[in-house]
Amino acid sequence: MSWTENKKRSAGGVTVALLWVLCALDWRGTQWLPLVLQGLVFGAGTGCTLFVTWRSRTRRDRHFWFVATLSYICVWQFLLFATDVVLWDELRGVLARLGLGALFLIGLCWTTWILETTSQYYLFLRRDPRSIDEVCDLSWVPHQPTRRRTPARIWNPGDPNAWYYGRRRNKLNQSLAGFISYSLLFVLVCMMISQFQGCYEIYEIPAGGGEAKAVAQVVKVQKVIRQKFVVNPFSSILFQVPPIDEVKLQLEEVTEHAYTPGYGQGTGAGFAGGTNRGKVRFIRLEYSGGDWDQDYGVGGDLNMLIKYYELTTHKIAERTESRRIAQLTNFPRGKSPPVVYLTGQRNISLSNNEVKVLREYLLEKHGMLFGDNGGSRHFHNQFLSMMNRVLPDVRPVAVPLDDVIHRVPFPIPFLPYVAPHGGKQALGWYQDGRWLCYYHPGDIGDAWSDGHAGVSAEITNACYHLGANVLFYAHMEYAKWLTAQDTDK
Repeated sequence: MSWTENKKRSAGGVTVALLWVLCALDWRGTQWLPLVLQGLVFGAGTGCTLFVTWRSRTRRDRHFWFVATLSYICVWQFLLFATDVVLWDELRGVLARLGLGALFLIGLCWTTWILETTSQYYLFLRRDPRSIDEVCDLSWVPHQPTRRRTPARIWNPGDPNAWYYGRRRNKLNQSLAGFISYSLLFVLVCMMISQFQGCYEIYEIPAGGGEAKAVAQVVKVQKVIRQKFVVNPFSSILFQVPPIDEVKLQLEEVTEHAYTPGYGQGTGAGFAGGTNRGKVRFIRLEYSGGDWDQDYGVGGDLNMLIKYYELTTHKIAERTESRRIAQLTNFPRGKSPPVVYLTGQRNISLSNNEVKVLREYLLEKHGMLFGDNGGSRHFHNQFLSMMNRVLPDVRPVAVPLDDVIHRVPFPIPFLPYVAPHGGKQALGWYQDGRWLCYYHPGDIGDAWSDGHAGVSAEITNACYHLGANVLFYAHMEYAKWLTAQDTDK
């Protein structure tokens, strides 16, 4: 192979590697790149590494095992990406855990090999000093055969005679130190990668416009009785006999003017201040002490997100998401989620910093909290106590049925619930002309899940409509705020 061809192949490999890393970081973080591009890059990276591994199979040296390690990482990432795209969350979780464990073992093997190779290298140099000249030129060092120098402390971790390994069992101590150091480094890297999901994130609402008013669709069935004529068949006057059917059913559909739910003067269903790549996302909060993931994902709140699209035609995300409360700081002002969801049925344990972050999200970033009692009176008390810490100057009030959040875009004639764990009235925290928090006391999320908790179709539809109203209200208020910010500028 010529030098030019080798250089071209190296440049191509580096390009694919950089694109692969970029797509991997984007997939875990901002997700700006389209899924098609990410899939192509992950597939290309997997194919390239597998091809190089196959071509190097006869060598069985460190080059082969290094490429095989890269192939494993690429294949693992591609499988995680594929299962994520098709929404096989359970399989993706299993692959993530098993793959991470296998990656730890592979890295441990490399660590052991490096330590063993370096330790043998230094031991060989000590046993055969003449080989030092083969490694480096020491002719500049003055030779003093009659004087014996006391060796200085050795700091090199690859040398088993390093002073911190001790004089006894230094090889064993080196192995233990290498294992502990590698384990700590592996955990640290995993924590850093997991934090990258929230190093910097943006939330963009879908661009468009529409009207914020109630959808009214009423179908009335009116009986129209035709006049009945008595005709003398022997009369000299010709008269057309009416048809046999004397009663005609006439359906009159009474609707308000057809409109697109949204806010602003944009084109298509959406909100003013949004972007073309913006989507309505369903983000729930993770917290300590309870079951934050109740009815999470496929078969749960994803049903609500899909139903929101059917009801409003707004663009939505492919799946629901979760974030720790501390990760709300990663969303900048003006690019934060308009609403986040919190549910459960046990304890809610928040640190003082989490309380501060949630307060800043609600007040400074114009966010909204959608609380849902997942199944106990205890959670009701926990939620009220949490909100008392987050918004100590705002007191909860009952949200009336004639409030805009219960009327737009779908009128809610009654508060639907699965079970009144925290009462039969929705509570809200209201300030500066908007709801900062909406709390549903009756496990509305259970009605969204598969099976709908056994409630009637009327309750299920009402719960879907109420969920759509809360999501719509939060995005509408956020769009108003963004528009006002642009006007002030």
